[in-house]
Amino acid sequence: MSIDVVMFDLDDTLFAHSKAVATGVAAHRRAHGGAMAAADEDAEFARWTDLEEHHYHRYLSGELGFMQQRRERSRGFVEPYGLDLSDDAVADEWFGRYLAQYRLAWELHPDTRPLLDTLTQRLGVITNAELGFQLSKIEAMGIAPRFEHVIASGEVGHAKPDPRIFHAAVTRFGVAPERAAYVGDRLHTDAIGAASAGLVGVWIDRAGAASTSDLAEAAGAGVAVIHGLAELPALLGELATPRGLRREPPRGS
Repeated sequence: MSIDVVMFDLDDTLFAHSKAVATGVAAHRRAHGGAMAAADEDAEFARWTDLEEHHYHRYLSGELGFMQQRRERSRGFVEPYGLDLSDDAVADEWFGRYLAQYRLAWELHPDTRPLLDTLTQRLGVITNAELGFQLSKIEAMGIAPRFEHVIASGEVGHAKPDPRIFHAAVTRFGVAPERAAYVGDRLHTDAIGAASAGLVGVWIDRAGAASTSDLAEAAGAGVAVIHGLAELPALLGELATPRGLRREPPRGS
């Protein structure tokens, strides 16, 4: 059976989110001057990333609104420096200055555009975020015309790995789950979540950092593993074979 639809996660799958965050945080800290600018760059990036992970998941669970999770991240980051962001408007302005630096660093992964030029399937995006913000990235990168549908958790009301967002996506395309592949950089949220919903789950491990247990878990869930988007067309061809339909990971994964 052929794969008729290929959908992607956006951040750190097609779009170089972590790189843009690192650049944006460093520029924002330098603009502050003083102790914040002088702090260890790697440690501060790690602290920002931890805060993003924690409060963004609170947003995805419905505990916080989209703007509130931004405020909480900002307040947590400046707390060691004695800055007061208790006023929402002040917190929004502080985050807005970071966001301006983040936007300046937006770029696609180098293998994104060549892949999108190669694939002949119908294409889409499933993202855990607010639709408008993610569309702004896709449009700024000039790839919006490539995607038939962009499905966002903020619009659907369910976030990956909940099967309902994957089912909403295939319904939007009008295809059976097994005729759709989903590619993402997170093993559980993206690849196993998609596979559990009946899609072909593909984990892109760009850094090649997967542990033996990660690979075993991926294999057990029927998830294929790739290390760059250039590997995807061959994988899709393999998945169309009888062996591929058993959804074993490709050789060398």
